[in-house]
Amino acid sequence: MSTRITRLSVRDIRFPTSAGLHGSDAIHKDPDYSCAYVTLETEVSGLAGDGIAFTLGRGNEICVAMIEALREIVIGRTVEDIFANMHEFWMALANDGQLRWLGPEKGVLQFAVAAIVNAIWDLRAKQAGKPLWQLLADMSPDELVDCAELSYVEDALTPDEARALLASHASGKAARAEELRSVGMPSYTSSAGWLGYSDDQVRSLVREYRATGWSAFKMKVGVDIEAEQARAALIRSEIGADGRLMVDANQVWSVDRTIECMRRLAPFDVLWIEEPTHPDDILGHARIAESVAPIGVAVGEVISNRVVFKQFMQAGAMSFCQIDSCRLGGVNEVLTVLLLAAKFGIPVCPHAGGVGLCEYVQHLSAFNYVAIAPSLDRVMIEYSDHLHEHFVDPVVMRDGRYQLPKAPGYSITMKPDSLVAYEFPNGSAWQGA
Repeated sequence: MSTRITRLSVRDIRFPTSAGLHGSDAIHKDPDYSCAYVTLETEVSGLAGDGIAFTLGRGNEICVAMIEALREIVIGRTVEDIFANMHEFWMALANDGQLRWLGPEKGVLQFAVAAIVNAIWDLRAKQAGKPLWQLLADMSPDELVDCAELSYVEDALTPDEARALLASHASGKAARAEELRSVGMPSYTSSAGWLGYSDDQVRSLVREYRATGWSAFKMKVGVDIEAEQARAALIRSEIGADGRLMVDANQVWSVDRTIECMRRLAPFDVLWIEEPTHPDDILGHARIAESVAPIGVAVGEVISNRVVFKQFMQAGAMSFCQIDSCRLGGVNEVLTVLLLAAKFGIPVCPHAGGVGLCEYVQHLSAFNYVAIAPSLDRVMIEYSDHLHEHFVDPVVMRDGRYQLPKAPGYSITMKPDSLVAYEFPNGSAWQGA
């Protein structure tokens, strides 16, 4: 029996987080965490899939419009046909003959593709009665490779190589899943280090998070290196020599400025510099990686597609791979990047936070450990303590570790009351704003 998709709806959901400077950094001064929220309804009563495109406020309506432009590619298809021909479905969305001109495979088109594709996977996982990570882990190597979008990256990873990699770790999947059920997945928090926070606020938050189990912290940099040296000293004094400290410049520095600033921050035992310079400068990142070692370079949050990820890895420009569940073209393209990272031996530390990103990436990291890269060495998932209360199945943290999701789906379904209250511009949260 097949399950036909009968309706696609999309809503402009925004949260006024700029009021507290949550998420503030060198580039993003006043973010309002937002998402274009997609729902795919089916002919089966009560069975629907949800997905989001994450933004920072203004422009969210453009994502909504792009998703609506893709509606006719989705409506009328069955879930079973989509998964039997996943490459064709993904290419139809990402490379539509007319819309492709607005990409290709980047920007707002890629955001829209991610929202729809992730909603399809949420729907399929709910249909199967499994959390998404389990749905993926239970798939065979052939099934996973059929879903991974390997076009244009075969020079770095062939389908046969991907199958062999997956098959080589198949025997230990059950044991690794049981391990995660017991101990959870390691994380770091960025919630104590937003650039707009005062030193007193940072100190208080670091102490609060340490008391609840976190030992790894990320702080924002890129405005005033003297002040940032002082803040790094503050955090290091609070977390001790055994704590992990990362810094994130959010693309604001030049290559030379990055090298200079990291020499000044190196005495504080920094694990990585994240997004140091322009995200398209692959060779610049390679020079930075060579110059600041043993400090690593973490990138991926704003890399548009698998091809650019491949080139970063080939160039030695990426020490830590930071997938973003909404920036790439959904689960299909994330699978590709996870496989590439495993081949190149690069730990995957997903970008999260915002709205819904933590809910998403917990599944991706769990699957990656269970089925693709069976090591947690230098692996951490980002965590920000914002907006989880709006989700039906929010992340569960214990002792600074993500707990393995149990409910069917991709954990992205939001509470109906939250959708009503925060829909822009007429929701009650925006009245008088």
